[in-house]
Amino acid sequence: MGSDIMKRVWTALAVAALADVAGATSASAETLTISWWGYNGDKMNANIIEPFKKMCGCDVVFETGNNADRLNKLAIRQGAGVDVIFLTDSFSQIGIDQGLFLPVDRAKVPNVEHVYDIAKAPQGEYGPAYTIGRVGIVYDSAKVKPLTTWDDLWRDDLKSAVTLPGITTTAGPMMVLKAGDHADVDAYEDEDAAFDAIESLKPNVVKNYNTGSEMVNLISTGEATVAVAQDFTLASLQKAVPTMTWADLEDGAIATLNTVNIPKGSEHVDLALKFINFLLSDEVQQKEAEQGVDAPVNVNVKLTPDEAKLWTYGADMVGSLTTVDYAALNAAKDAWIDRWNEIFGM
Repeated sequence: MGSDIMKRVWTALAVAALADVAGATSASAETLTISWWGYNGDKMNANIIEPFKKMCGCDVVFETGNNADRLNKLAIRQGAGVDVIFLTDSFSQIGIDQGLFLPVDRAKVPNVEHVYDIAKAPQGEYGPAYTIGRVGIVYDSAKVKPLTTWDDLWRDDLKSAVTLPGITTTAGPMMVLKAGDHADVDAYEDEDAAFDAIESLKPNVVKNYNTGSEMVNLISTGEATVAVAQDFTLASLQKAVPTMTWADLEDGAIATLNTVNIPKGSEHVDLALKFINFLLSDEVQQKEAEQGVDAPVNVNVKLTPDEAKLWTYGADMVGSLTTVDYAALNAAKDAWIDRWNEIFGM
């Protein structure tokens, strides 16, 4: 009996010791805090988070919300509380201007060498882009002659046919830049001429939209047959109206990039760099593109024509895109909002 009791005691002590070790290991594991939008969470968890956790032996937690809310929270905390932040390029530029981010050491992100040049350092020494999109023109090919340049938005046959993104959306301020091109001026240097061109476009504009769903509704009801839009809306548009077509523009669509940055208050910079490198890897970029989550920036990703039709994909398409100087755009935007609203009666 004494021997059995001693065995049970030693067994209990061994289990307790193992529990203590496990608890200590768990307590010492780093926790990476990621700030992002929160959509496609299941796929991101399967494709990125769980594999990364296994690779790093770390935990991952999230802060979710839209660009503005998450960036404001980070600014209030003076860059602390988050290790990695996902933002669209216009908002990441605001964060850069506010001094919220650390430079990214590309030597510790070797997979950056496998992405398109446009994505490597879109805002200088700060974070790379992990996915790419475009702003362009879509039209109902059953009702409208093809549009082949941005200038075609001003065509006489498009009276009350066009819906434009509102000036406070991602794509809205880009219309001011294109209006400047239409007037043969730089919108930053001669905004009067650019807004004269916006005024001359007004007869063709049936409505400004502020969300993708609102734009799809305008197209599906036939209230509009042409839209300036981001490419991620194309699938929804074609589901509503199968003849909706992405315009092949001689002067190019406009690149939109989602970036990933490291806030200056990150407590796990090396782990954040490993995460960014993993995000840009061939494996992750391939899975995310195949499953309809994000367009790839990794040049090694290979997609079938059916998979690729969703995305801004391939060297030729990416090379045709024009880019935006968001430092200049953000500086001009407040004044442009007022002038835009005067024209459209907002």
